[in-house]
Amino acid sequence: MSLIRTENLTKIYGSGETAVIALDHVNLNVNAGEFVAVMGPSGCGKSTLLHLLGGLDHPSEGGVSIDGIAISEMKDDDLTKLRRRKMGFIFQFFNLIPVLNALENACLPITLDGVKPAEARQRATEWLKRFGLGNRLTSRPDQLSGGQQQRVAVARALVAEPTLILADEPTGNLDTRSGDEIASLLRQVTKDYGRTVVMVTHDPRIAAYADRIVFLKDGRIVDETNLERRGGAQKIVEKIKEIGG
Repeated sequence: MSLIRTENLTKIYGSGETAVIALDHVNLNVNAGEFVAVMGPSGCGKSTLLHLLGGLDHPSEGGVSIDGIAISEMKDDDLTKLRRRKMGFIFQFFNLIPVLNALENACLPITLDGVKPAEARQRATEWLKRFGLGNRLTSRPDQLSGGQQQRVAVARALVAEPTLILADEPTGNLDTRSGDEIASLLRQVTKDYGRTVVMVTHDPRIAAYADRIVFLKDGRIVDETNLERRGGAQKIVEKIKEIGG
């Protein structure tokens, strides 16, 4: 069953001779419970696609549907509620609030949505414990390693029980071991918890954790590859060379 559907999704920055086509009539379907990685050369439109899927930017043409809802046609207040309750976001630089501890950071999305503090703490604690941070609940970000901070960010993305997780280079600021741990965690999010994950990455090793790779070039989807884990990273490297990425 398709959770995400884009139709001729296009994003143009500027106008006239200075116009830049960031996305060019992209048609993409992502099934519920699927882990999709988006790859391509710098400037190919990867992050633009993710921002449009999350309703963080508006398309110049075409549209995005999430679970059958055309988000590009929604009012801003309704779109904000949809993002808060149906989507979780993970970023390269964690975006944790420095003065809040791990539990308070993980609580934040549902606290802002009006969930009572005791329930918010309970739900956030459960996710942090699942990710091996049960003994670091009161630690501030500067007291955590990069990998631990990103685990807090993943817990924060999941605390509202969203159906969709959007991750923009979630391992880009981590060492190899921590990056593999986060990629494995995102795979667990789909397989054990039934969430849909769309992840932008430049790293073939990290992309190999996904079920499917979508390759972008010059704002267009130029190829897609379904993966088996064995030899996945090497297959991706070969595909990147083939498409000229």
